[in-house]
Amino acid sequence: MTVEVAGNVIRLRGVCAAEDAETLLSRLQAAPESEIDVTACRHLHGAVAQVLLAFRPSVRGMAEDIFLRDWVIPNLAAPR
Repeated sequence: MTVEVAGNVIRLRGVCAAEDAETLLSRLQAAPESEIDVTACRHLHGAVAQVLLAFRPSVRGMAEDIFLRDWVIPNLAAPR
């Protein structure tokens, strides 16, 4: 499983495909205060990035995925 929940931390692991967006969405809807750990994320599908950009959760770790590291995470901290 690429979306794992441990308490208030949601870990994105490995290759997060389009179908993972629905899982992430439901987890963030249930607990919007959750923190996202991207340390083990190697690839992020655009649908998953859209969920992150919609909720703008706190993110920790440095992802291997260049798109996530260089574009998504900096925009999560940007003002709306």
